Amino acid sequence: MFSRPENDRFIMNSWERLLSGERSATDAIRRLIDDSWNRCLHNQVDPGRTGGPEPVAEQSLYTLLNEHDELLSASTPIMAEARDFLSESGTVMVLTDNSGTILNMEGDTSTRGATENIHLMPGSDWSESACGTNAIGTALEIGQPIQIHAAEHFCAGIKRWTCSATVIRDPYDKSILGVIDVSGLNSTFNRHSLALVVTTSGRIENRLARMAMDMRYRLLEYCMRRLTSATSDGVVVLDRRGNPIKANERASSVLSDLADGQAADLSSLAFGPVKGSEMPTGLPPWIQADWLDPVFHNGHRIGTLLTLPGRSSNTQFSRPVVGEDVLANDGTFEQVVGDNPGLRQSVGKARQLAGSSVPVLILGETGVGKDVMARGIHKAGTTKDAPFVAINCGGFSRELLTSELFGYAEGAFTGARRGGMVGKVEAADGGTLFLDEIGEMPLDLQPHFLRVLEEGEVYRLGETKPRKVKFRLIAATNRDLRKEVEEGRFRMDLFYRVAVTSIRIPALRDRVDDIPVLADHYLEKLATQYGMPKKTITAGAMEYFKRYAWPGNIRELRNVLESMVLMTPDIHLSEEYLPHELSEVVDETDEGITCLESVEREAILRAIRGSGGNMTGAARTLGIAKSTLYVKLKRYNLDPLVDRVRGARV
Repeated sequence: MFSRPENDRFIMNSWERLLSGERSATDAIRRLIDDSWNRCLHNQVDPGRTGGPEPVAEQSLYTLLNEHDELLSASTPIMAEARDFLSESGTVMVLTDNSGTILNMEGDTSTRGATENIHLMPGSDWSESACGTNAIGTALEIGQPIQIHAAEHFCAGIKRWTCSATVIRDPYDKSILGVIDVSGLNSTFNRHSLALVVTTSGRIENRLARMAMDMRYRLLEYCMRRLTSATSDGVVVLDRRGNPIKANERASSVLSDLADGQAADLSSLAFGPVKGSEMPTGLPPWIQADWLDPVFHNGHRIGTLLTLPGRSSNTQFSRPVVGEDVLANDGTFEQVVGDNPGLRQSVGKARQLAGSSVPVLILGETGVGKDVMARGIHKAGTTKDAPFVAINCGGFSRELLTSELFGYAEGAFTGARRGGMVGKVEAADGGTLFLDEIGEMPLDLQPHFLRVLEEGEVYRLGETKPRKVKFRLIAATNRDLRKEVEEGRFRMDLFYRVAVTSIRIPALRDRVDDIPVLADHYLEKLATQYGMPKKTITAGAMEYFKRYAWPGNIRELRNVLESMVLMTPDIHLSEEYLPHELSEVVDETDEGITCLESVEREAILRAIRGSGGNMTGAARTLGIAKSTLYVKLKRYNLDPLVDRVRGARV
């Protein structure tokens, strides 16, 4: 797994003998390297290569980024941190797809010249068949973490480099989605680089798993009315991979009738992943295309609703409402739930600002309801038909965010839509543009957006003629933008344009008295949504709710309630049905800790669970020394939980 730089001279000698047709019997060459060299010889890789092949054209790269948008969405915020912890380290962090083609890079900008010299850059193929033995390509071949240093590379032109990489696996089926790699010149060799990529890969996989779960919840939310409606039709919900995940009671019998005696069950309906509005292939011939309805959320297909018509059915079933969020409010300030003074002060300020056109910056942690506040400002300050256009700046790679914001002309690149695409800026003309997580906007993209604000016009990609736009800007962030400006990650001139006025929304843990009324509000909504009697929270369970830190704020509260409503058979939601995050934390919480310490304690808990009780891994995830972690374990009385996590692994 690890390289041994002290063996470099012996390894170089063995490589030279290998190329001359000789075999060198030395223990200096690791078996993994020897196997890789032999694969390179078999594949006729040129050992004299000076680097990777030329990157693909920008248009082809854009198409490739679109194909891997989910991997990019999961990895972008994690890799953005590389700008900080790899600064002045002489190394870069690289993300590739499952073929070894580079999608994204972050890290020490001073090394960019060296990386470009060997084509270690987006669009270049770094598989073993293209570049010989290297951490990216070899990790893909063996499916394991690997560190390759100096002479261990097969091609002469990259023997000045040291690299560590591991694969990123799909949390669903464990297939390889891509590779995360850290590379630098030989002098930057560090065994810890391998630990860094393994940790980063794990974090990306965790984000992918959360995204998949959120997507599944959203899909079921959209389709629940069809699943629970009184009908003679069979209704089946298939996830984005084309696998059935939920069906109504009639589905099996209707399926048997339609199959006309053929062996068929729900699993036979799986048709594999599809994107956009395309129809799946490989379905049984007796399934008609118009029985299938794609379900979208935020422009992405998250699943498919299959309606199998019963023989006695003459009814026309309604299509699912694409993109409808049944828990969303109507956009007015009256829908802001709670009486906390800090919250009410924020709402009052928002009401005052709604009548003006000045930009507003909404501050607050993830999940506090910044989007709800933005919609309230929009609705109170614009006409009924004025558009409200929202985009999350942290949910896209730089290239995708550029086209989403500014749009593009027809033929601007390979894969561009016929007729081009209207960007979010242009779509917001006459209304409101809401930029969520504006602190995540790439630094080199910020001056282009600043020009839009200053000149009131936007250029689509591939066009030279500007289009006039006029919109009200509302931005939101959970970052300290002043600090981002001081540290050079956010432009000062853009900061002063977007932060003319600001509104801060308090965290849920700072408005504990609002939790009962918020819970009641969402339980009412959930009862309507799922067509069931309204459930209630027992007094004991509510105490757990009040004492929990809620790092995900109102969004997390809603998700917890929805899970409990769907999974609890009783009308009363009691302590026994609490998710482990609430029950574990509260059971062992030290009554004397502050709210801030409670958040820290929850972060430590997550790191411990994520590392399976490994203190070294947990400390690395948290970015603190292991000795510091042990002090905090004692402070927060977490030793029993560590034992429990370790015991669960046995």
